[in-house]
Amino acid sequence: MRPPDPRTVRSRDAALASARELLVEQGLAGLTHGSVAARSGISRATLYRLWPEPTDLVRATLTRHITLAQPQPTGDLRADLLTALTATHAMLHEPATEQGMRVMIERAAVDPKFAEVKQALYRSGTQAVRTILTEAVTRGELPAELDVDLALDQLHGPLFFRRLVANRTFDLDYVRAVLDDFLRGHASKPAHHQGTS
Repeated sequence: MRPPDPRTVRSRDAALASARELLVEQGLAGLTHGSVAARSGISRATLYRLWPEPTDLVRATLTRHITLAQPQPTGDLRADLLTALTATHAMLHEPATEQGMRVMIERAAVDPKFAEVKQALYRSGTQAVRTILTEAVTRGELPAELDVDLALDQLHGPLFFRRLVANRTFDLDYVRAVLDDFLRGHASKPAHHQGTS
């Protein structure tokens, strides 16, 4: 496979940087091919070729942030989850990604294209934690019957609710509290225990 044309890479990066700025400043209404072209200096033809729809621009901008924030697992369950959730904390408090998430949630309810993009972003945004949890189950640190989808909700849900629904900021102490509560509830116990769930 041929490497990407450096000029295309430069154009894409410049356009995405401008798209981020416009999304923060003006919301979705400002994220048009014309406004991105004017801000970035990239031609409309190039922008249409890279991202035919405004939803594609939003998706590309947020996906780029998510990809850069993805941690490399080390095998230390708590440390790996804390690194991943710290990245989520940062995205929820960073204007471009927070605004993009709000736009996505609002429009996904009424626009099928946005609903598809939101689902794709959910998959990419939770993949790191899903991998960490799955590997911890394999190592026996989490129970074999762990419902990974529910675990994702338990780890991410409080963060998204507090920031996007309650409109409250939170610090990393809150992230640690959510994480440690999850681990207390799910850490594997010895095989022979008198147990309560």
